[in-house]
Amino acid sequence: MTLTVLSGPPPDLSELLALYASVGWTSYTRDPQALARALRQSGFVWTARDEAGTLLGLVRGVTDDVSILYVQDILVHPDSQRRGVGRALMEAVLERYAHVMQMVLLTDDGPGQLAFYRSLGFHNTRELVRVPTNAFYRDSRVELA
Repeated sequence: MTLTVLSGPPPDLSELLALYASVGWTSYTRDPQALARALRQSGFVWTARDEAGTLLGLVRGVTDDVSILYVQDILVHPDSQRRGVGRALMEAVLERYAHVMQMVLLTDDGPGQLAFYRSLGFHNTRELVRVPTNAFYRDSRVELA
């Protein structure tokens, strides 16, 4: 598979909705205009496309381009998962923002996700000993405790 990763404006809304729906992220697809606004207002959006121009995956986040970078979403269409798409997207972001002091993301607790981010040099705050770090999280959609 030939893959092209580009930084730039978000894909059109129909492509976004199809990609987010393909991975079951219905909290995003329930309000298409909010999804479009969130991507337009992101600090960066990188897309991965095949040789036919089909959207395979996307990574987006916010950054001040100095001290912090937060990866909000990284998603790959199920038909393209485990084919290097997610890695290509993250490596593009890591290369572009290599000078940023801290990079942060939240992810599910699945072994695949944990292994993927570890392979890219991320550390789970649960495992930090020499530099104790706490991650705090607040979600207005659900009661967490």
